[in-house]
Amino acid sequence: MRICSLVPGATEVVAALGCQDNLIGISHECDFPPSLAQIPVMVRPRIESHHLSSAEIDQQVGALLAAEAGLYELDETRLLAKGPDLIIAQALCDVCAITPSQLERVVHALSPPPRLLTLSPGRLDDILLDIETIGTAIGREEAGTQLSAVLRSRLDTVRATVGAQATRPRVACIEWLSPLYTAGHWVPDMVAAAGGIDVLAQAGTASRKMDWDTLTASEPEVIVLMPCGFTVPRTKAELASMTAHPQWQHLPAVQRGEVYLVDALSYFSRPGPRLIDGVEQLAAMLHPASYGRRLPASVERLEAQATHSH
Repeated sequence: MRICSLVPGATEVVAALGCQDNLIGISHECDFPPSLAQIPVMVRPRIESHHLSSAEIDQQVGALLAAEAGLYELDETRLLAKGPDLIIAQALCDVCAITPSQLERVVHALSPPPRLLTLSPGRLDDILLDIETIGTAIGREEAGTQLSAVLRSRLDTVRATVGAQATRPRVACIEWLSPLYTAGHWVPDMVAAAGGIDVLAQAGTASRKMDWDTLTASEPEVIVLMPCGFTVPRTKAELASMTAHPQWQHLPAVQRGEVYLVDALSYFSRPGPRLIDGVEQLAAMLHPASYGRRLPASVERLEAQATHSH
């Protein structure tokens, strides 16, 4: 089977289920496992965001969406030449990856047309079910069921570990720094599984723009900064947009020294197997006594002096 996966989380699943050699095309964002680097890239972004600030990215994305121009370009010639049997796409977010409507022309141009598997996971459980769906679609049904079961077992372990805790901290997960966005979709499920209360979003609802008054009114005891697609160093480079704001100092989480930076790119933004790593990381932040008071290596607590505006 010749597979083209244009969703990073799905590509990760295909590889985890032992079918990496079947991949004939991926997107520019499919970077895990690192061995994917040898596979042809079929999609490129219209915005080169590496050197742009959060505010600049937001402005450019808004302009492209307003013009009804896609954020991504599909290399139709290259994809047609590869002749995939299965294309995996997503319909959850126009900003995150190429949409099924952009693939229709390619699907109809191939004979026989490839199967188009469209994923749209809004909740954490949807993502685990999608692993099984992908497994069935690529002829690895048993492996898909097994991987899903292993991840569910890890979730159960976290729930059991934090379940005995008397307190569930109030948690604010921030998905974009300028402008501020809440982290929606599966993130509130992750917070709940890790023994916290998400004070900004409901599970299964889209991430949304918010103002500082909303953040302040939510009175978060813990803040987790997880800008979509950002690593910790990338987030650190933009911290001033948060820490210099006059309301920053009044947030309980800041006063408590409970502000964390996470690798959103790997463990929070992408619907895939490593979201369970993200849940485990959240649990260690929210209930340190249950985890030997050791923060996961990829998590940084904001130093006390960094929580003060300059």
